[in-house]
Amino acid sequence: MRAVAVIPAERQVRLVEHPEPVVASPTDVKLRMLEVGVCGTDREIVTFQYGSPPQGSEYLVIGHESLAEVVEAGASVTRVRPGDLVVPMVRRPCPHATCAPCRAGRQDFCVTGEFTERGIRGAHGFMTEFVVDDERYMNVVPPGLRDVAVLTEPLTIAEKAVAEVWKVQQRLTWSRTARSGQPPGHGQRAVVLGAGPVGLLGAMLLTDAGFETTVYSRASGPHDKAGLVRSLGAGYVAAETHTIQQLAERIGNIDLVYEATGASRVAFEMLAGLGTNGVFVFTGVPGRKGPVELDTDLIMRNLVLNNQLVFGTVNANRDAYEGAIRHLGSFAARWPQALRRLITSRTPLPEAPTLLTSEPAGIKSVVAIP
Repeated sequence: MRAVAVIPAERQVRLVEHPEPVVASPTDVKLRMLEVGVCGTDREIVTFQYGSPPQGSEYLVIGHESLAEVVEAGASVTRVRPGDLVVPMVRRPCPHATCAPCRAGRQDFCVTGEFTERGIRGAHGFMTEFVVDDERYMNVVPPGLRDVAVLTEPLTIAEKAVAEVWKVQQRLTWSRTARSGQPPGHGQRAVVLGAGPVGLLGAMLLTDAGFETTVYSRASGPHDKAGLVRSLGAGYVAAETHTIQQLAERIGNIDLVYEATGASRVAFEMLAGLGTNGVFVFTGVPGRKGPVELDTDLIMRNLVLNNQLVFGTVNANRDAYEGAIRHLGSFAARWPQALRRLITSRTPLPEAPTLLTSEPAGIKSVVAIP
């Protein structure tokens, strides 16, 4: 069958013939892949910054944001059935009995670092025609979300982050979020750094949760991200017209910053504008660049005197996938046009290598498999 793969030894990305997998275990599920999203991680893998093939393979089939249809199920499978639309999880647990997170099904918190990730590290990904995987990694999607369900995995980033924020903010027992009948973020202000897919999906999630949300990014560009953000009822501030200090002064006390740029300088400048009792979430992974000059005294002073908290988040668990699917349903009902505008192109599988090695265009590019 056809697959898109990176070949590290040759420093190439191309369409390859890959063995079609078969159901070999009673809990195996065979999937016909429908769509695979392209993200910054994929683009970094095809420039050989990281990414590793499975042991014994010369290449890595790429792709981790996906949507598939179940075509065959093993004898013991109960979670899905043929015909179901599913989004498979990305990370697989490490093999060590001493890793409590992995043994508890929370490989997103793996402590050994010896996990595998489909399409990224040590396991083939989803940019191919068929995949076989265990049913425990399947998440069923309602048929009505067929055209947007490929956004599930990038939305899980925000789902996991916001779930951690709610746990942290339980410390504020007097919080206005406790008001009966109000969404949990009511009365709080959030800033989203970045207007890529992860940032825009994060803005949707935060706005849906009741936060007064502002997206801070570069100029709106040809796809009118500013207009898209404003259609959600959120604000948009362009970096070319407002500094971060001006942004903070304009908003007032910032309760939450959701970073989705991977730009460390911008992120740490924004950290200086975080409000009292605020939480700052890092989701981006910057490439290695030169050192950045920071006012570390100011940052440390604010963290201590304003009871602030900073954390990073990576990957996601089943709860985040299920939450993302539910919220995509909410978004589709509340903002149907805006949600569908996030996917700005669909490219046939044979043209995927060119897509992956070209300059990004639009918001979210998707590879269509059939």
